[in-house]
Amino acid sequence: MTRRIYTEDAYLRQCPATVEEVTERGVILNATVFYPTGGGQPGDTGTLSWDGGSATVADTVADEHGRIVHILAEDAPRPEPGTNVTAEIDFDRRHRLMRMHTCLHLLSAVLPYPVTGGQVSDGSGRLDFDLPDAPDKAEVEAELNQLIEQDHPVGERWITDEELDAQPELVKTLSVQPPRGAGRIRLLEIPDVDLQPCGGTHVKRTGEIGPVRVRKIEKKGRMNRRVKVELESSR
Repeated sequence: MTRRIYTEDAYLRQCPATVEEVTERGVILNATVFYPTGGGQPGDTGTLSWDGGSATVADTVADEHGRIVHILAEDAPRPEPGTNVTAEIDFDRRHRLMRMHTCLHLLSAVLPYPVTGGQVSDGSGRLDFDLPDAPDKAEVEAELNQLIEQDHPVGERWITDEELDAQPELVKTLSVQPPRGAGRIRLLEIPDVDLQPCGGTHVKRTGEIGPVRVRKIEKKGRMNRRVKVELESSR
């Protein structure tokens, strides 16, 4: 298993690592700051650099063994196994994803209904709700920005599989269940606002998100409403 340094500190931009394997898909390191695609959040992009070379990381995914694969640009050189590298993410992009991912947690608190789907994108995002009637767009936007402006702390805690089984209400998503079997599950916690399983990256305080706008609320089925939001600033 690759050491997932981004779970220890989502603000780290780079880390030293050693190439464990180079596959057809990409490069596997013993440790990384790169977040792999999952939970509706895209994989990180960035660079791997080593003595005498560097390569652009175009995407990051996790394989079936839990190892993180850094997918390199087609024309990029490949470091040899055993090479010591510096793994560095495109932090400006990552930070926008962190802001939006945290924003969607707030959205799920503003609209406390079962979540049927979602997607974090660079500067925008969406959640789908099991909801027969569309909420008022202006009211949702106002409540969302109010939670952001209140600058709530954002943290995490860990519980066991058994503790989660005893509290099924913590799982808001109907289509995706948190991974089990590792012995513990990470919860994203915004005190008095939101608490649910999540393995993504987030900002430390809600005020860091900045102002957002609700761009559209769409009907995607008899009991499904899609709420699209976007950051007002890409700072």
